[in-house]
Amino acid sequence: MRRTAILLASLVILVTFAASAQESRSEISLQGTGFFTKDSNGQGTSRSTTNTGGLLVGYRYHFNRWLSAEANYGFDRDTQRYFSAAGPSRVQSDVHTATADVVVRLPFAISRFSPYILGGGGSLVFHPTGNAGGLVPGADTQAKGAFLYGAGVNYALTKRFSLRAEYRGYVYKDADFGLPGLHTDSWTHTAQPSAGIVYRF
Repeated sequence: MRRTAILLASLVILVTFAASAQESRSEISLQGTGFFTKDSNGQGTSRSTTNTGGLLVGYRYHFNRWLSAEANYGFDRDTQRYFSAAGPSRVQSDVHTATADVVVRLPFAISRFSPYILGGGGSLVFHPTGNAGGLVPGADTQAKGAFLYGAGVNYALTKRFSLRAEYRGYVYKDADFGLPGLHTDSWTHTAQPSAGIVYRF
């Protein structure tokens, strides 16, 4: 009787592991990114930003074949350049991006390619580095709420690994680091193309 119970328990455990292995609902990703922000102006101040690159890490959970939710963290470093009647100013900052979004897989997958669209929101946190030549006295860390949209495609290498190419767009109010002299009261847009690898488990 005891042997039968042990055998049944072992069978249940094996079936559970097999079912969870077939599910593979979770995935993590690591991508290299570009970071390109549109120029803006307002309140007598114009702003431009250096183009740069960074990284994006994410976790995605698949509710079913078509619908997923994900959370991502990104890091970039750029320099915001302002020009006003008071003269030019530069603030170099680390940009920390934290977002959450919904992902919808499109129904026209071709072979190993799986295209998708996404939409959500989050925050871009601008943290001055304090480096010489890129600091305005009084500039402080500032978070800006952002709307996120995008699209991408996964290419399956194996059951567990895929390559990913993706585009993300962020819409948010200009950063001014808490300084009235850098305030444009304008909306801007950052384009973030990326490519990387995905592991599903």
